Amino acid sequence: MKFLVDAQLPRLLAVRLNELGQQATHTLDLPDGNSTKDRAIAELANTIDAVVITKDADFLNAHLIHGTPTRLLLVSTGNIANRKLLGLFELHIEAIVRALDSSAFVELTTAGLVIHG
Repeated sequence: MKFLVDAQLPRLLAVRLNELGQQATHTLDLPDGNSTKDRAIAELANTIDAVVITKDADFLNAHLIHGTPTRLLLVSTGNIANRKLLGLFELHIEAIVRALDSSAFVELTTAGLVIHG
């Protein structure tokens, strides 16, 4: 599965997702880096059929109101160490991929996954 990792999350998440067999790009690796506007990130994700991974409520609102980005993984863990964040993704990556195959909006919390509609 393709993922586009937003600026509030560590670049290391994209690296780890790639190691786990996914295709992930961090916004730092886009031409405008972390200055890339949310709208451009959403458009790129829709164009390449990628899931936006973010902590940003603006993406959630845009997804719910305008349907863009088309697919969204909201990280609702609060501030946790990168090591713990990566551990959550490692633990749940198979379930995340399965959930995003059937749902356009999935949330990752410290307790696990929440699949929305």
